[in-house]
Amino acid sequence: MSNTENNNIKKERFPDRGSLILHFLKGSKSLFIISVIFSALTSVFALAEPRVISFAVDSIIGDKEPEPGIISGTILTVGGGLESLKNGLWKVAAIIIVLAIVRLLCKFFFQSFNARAEEKFVRRMRDLLYEHIIRLPLSWHGANMTGDIIQRCTSDVDTVRRFLAEQLTNLVRITVLIILAICFMVRINPILTVFAVMLVPVIIGYSTYFYTKISDQFEKVDTMEGRLSAMVQENLTGVRVVRAFGRERYEKDRFEAYNEKYINSWVKLMRLLTQFWATGDLSGGLQALIIFGVGTYMCVKGNLTAGEYIAFVSYNAMMIWPVRMLGRMISEMGKAGISIDRIRYIMNSDEEDGMRKDEIVSADMTDTDGEKTDADYRKILSGDIVFEGVSFEYPNSSGGSETITDVSFTIPAGSTIGIIGGTGSGKSTLMYLLDRLFDVDDGKGKITIGGVDIREIPRSVLRSYIGIVLQEPYLFSGTLAENISITTQEMVMSEVTDAVRTAALTETVEKFSKGYDTYVGERGVTLSGGQKQRTAIAQMLIRKTPIQIFDDSLSAVDADTDRQIRAALREKEDGATTIIIAHRISTLMHADRIFVIDEGRLAESGTHDELVALGGIYAKVYDLQNAAIEKLSTGANGAEEYE
Repeated sequence: MSNTENNNIKKERFPDRGSLILHFLKGSKSLFIISVIFSALTSVFALAEPRVISFAVDSIIGDKEPEPGIISGTILTVGGGLESLKNGLWKVAAIIIVLAIVRLLCKFFFQSFNARAEEKFVRRMRDLLYEHIIRLPLSWHGANMTGDIIQRCTSDVDTVRRFLAEQLTNLVRITVLIILAICFMVRINPILTVFAVMLVPVIIGYSTYFYTKISDQFEKVDTMEGRLSAMVQENLTGVRVVRAFGRERYEKDRFEAYNEKYINSWVKLMRLLTQFWATGDLSGGLQALIIFGVGTYMCVKGNLTAGEYIAFVSYNAMMIWPVRMLGRMISEMGKAGISIDRIRYIMNSDEEDGMRKDEIVSADMTDTDGEKTDADYRKILSGDIVFEGVSFEYPNSSGGSETITDVSFTIPAGSTIGIIGGTGSGKSTLMYLLDRLFDVDDGKGKITIGGVDIREIPRSVLRSYIGIVLQEPYLFSGTLAENISITTQEMVMSEVTDAVRTAALTETVEKFSKGYDTYVGERGVTLSGGQKQRTAIAQMLIRKTPIQIFDDSLSAVDADTDRQIRAALREKEDGATTIIIAHRISTLMHADRIFVIDEGRLAESGTHDELVALGGIYAKVYDLQNAAIEKLSTGANGAEEYE
């Protein structure tokens, strides 16, 4: 397990592999138990067949006196006695056929119940993994590659599924086969049984030896596969960037080089498995050869009858294959163990607190259990927003410097606030803290809304009342209408069109041949940057939250569209507290108050006119942007005059 994984696991919910498997087995455990029972019965009926054949050869065809026992007694009873069986050998054949049919029925029920249990198990495993992953903090996702997470949820899940359904469920059947086969063999001839079992410790010994080597190599292969998946995912996601910069050849060569390392690791693993399987074939063949040689010698000497020899060889074949399978199970256990550990790392990573209380924000909430109602939370979150001496450093920061340092300000309820600052100054971080995507550490200040510390508000509730449009809007595969209404319980077209109108997207939608049914593609790839930003704005506005945050979400739209959106927001007058982060002064100048952030500190605050008069950072930015606009305007006029 990597250092990153060890650092992320704070409190182990599942201290070992068994506890995690048992957690995933809830709901399918009984089906697995039934399948194991039928698997064991399959072995029992399979073991009875050689004994029937031995009895027929020695006592019915031959003249050996029948030995007392369950199988021989049952045959005599069903067949009507020894003389009746001698005159009707077909009865023995019928008994063997019946045993084969019953064995096949048991095998059918084993496979049927096992398949149902397997699918139920893997469904629960995938559901719980996905549910857990989406509740993990943003810092965890930042520390783990998406491709590797996907690989753990697909390839590793499949490895565990195969081991449990194909290997572990056969353990009982294999155990029953080995024990009963040896018992029958000892009863037939103890000396020959010694020759049969003397190679069993050797098989188990080399299986244990290969177990360690295969486990270590499989962990390397599994980790490399996760990195390869991450590489593919990054390139497919950023395909436009790759094309734009002509990096196809570079990315192809990089992928091929890493893929070569991955293949070489797999080849090394296959060599280990080949050595393991070849050693098993050699030991199994040698054991069978010894039995054939010694058994034939005993038959010639009269120490073993023909029927006993046939039965013994059959039981030996039944025993040696399960023993070899037991060895393979040990090697497969190594691979499955690594996969379980990789899944266990995810399941042991701590979720964000307050993310499992979504049910408390329903419209028909009551406070019969002492919980705050929807109206209570809406009232709180419609109050003033206060930052009190807030300092913050990202969890994975290696620089040791704070992104935010001792920031204090108040945002009155219902006001429009502008935030401006240089790249990396901490503007977006302030909003991440407000939305509790990251938490302020104890002793590093606090953030309150309506007088309540936001750490006392469940995250799911807080985020349901804060609408935020991030710097990089993300759209899902689907239609435009589906993306806009994705945050609502059901799509109401009147609300969709109203949000689209406010986001100045109506004219764009009308130009699409399919209108609101236009398919936007993965990550909104079919839309321009400005169209994606306006779609994300509509997506947020449809929620009608009391707090609305625009995190540099107007950067990809032109000045005229920017003006339209701001005007539409002012006209709505829904009492929402609006926070606009931007680099353009024109976007912020009409805000009730503007905060200037510089290197993580609150450098200036005031209205547009106050900040311009102050002659500080804001005034300099304003002068620079005005100068740039005048230069462009002069250039345009000059071009017109020249023409």
